[in-house]
Amino acid sequence: MSVARMVLLFSVLSLLLVGLGSIIGYLVGDFIVMLSIFFVIAIVINVVSYFKSDSIAIRMTRTKLIKREDNPRLYDMVKKVASEANIPMPRVGIMPSQSPNAFATGRNEKHAVVVATDSILSMLDDDELEAVIGHEINHITHKDVLVCTVAATIAMIISYIGNIVLFSELFGGMNNRNGNTNLLLLLSAILIPLGATFVQLGISRSRELDADIGSVNLVKKPDQLISSLKKISRPINANAHQRFGVQSPRPNSNAQSGAYSSLFIVNNFGSHALLSLFSTHPSLEKRIAAITKAKNDMHL
Repeated sequence: MSVARMVLLFSVLSLLLVGLGSIIGYLVGDFIVMLSIFFVIAIVINVVSYFKSDSIAIRMTRTKLIKREDNPRLYDMVKKVASEANIPMPRVGIMPSQSPNAFATGRNEKHAVVVATDSILSMLDDDELEAVIGHEINHITHKDVLVCTVAATIAMIISYIGNIVLFSELFGGMNNRNGNTNLLLLLSAILIPLGATFVQLGISRSRELDADIGSVNLVKKPDQLISSLKKISRPINANAHQRFGVQSPRPNSNAQSGAYSSLFIVNNFGSHALLSLFSTHPSLEKRIAAITKAKNDMHL
């Protein structure tokens, strides 16, 4: 992703946040104060997310950073793929979760972290896991993880503020203002967070397809990548989890199905057709088609 496009995307999300604060300020009679407060909030969020994106993601997902002796298979695989991509060795982590998944985070190659859930390590064979690691390493080389982490953080805060405004108006604020004012505030509380969500989804979906293709180019295992995506894209219940022989804590659904779901290689927490409109990832069919095309273009 180009620097210009990244700045543009961050600016749009920041403007949505400032816009929501401005509308709130206008309606409560403190436009300049609220505009200033939300402008500062937007700057702080961008700066903190940029420098602490890896720490935020690790904390949110309860990931444990490991050394080679903790899991030689995963550690060596990340080292191998990172070497093929000609980047420094990332830190490696394992996330306790019943849902097979993986993600990468960090603001640049020197501060990168590659994380796999304990269940994906049991589910996939070596070739499939290497294809998944190739996907995550590609995110690192293209700085996608920085973009997605910052976008997720801003979108989460916008939605949080919008929910506060919405519920405060529904449960006590409406009687104090005229109908037009109430309508404007309610629409702002609904539409601005929705707009931020769609910006976030647009960022994530385009980057996932590119990372799939990048994995094919890097590790040259398209069939194994397709196989891994098919396996881990299904919602996993407790019985299925037991079949794979994984003994891990309860799923960390707050991290994976919430604002930070865009960081993961798949969102395997539901398959309802309506929910797919708001999915942080392209459909499995689109991903398979893109991988197959990349495979054919490389004559693999």
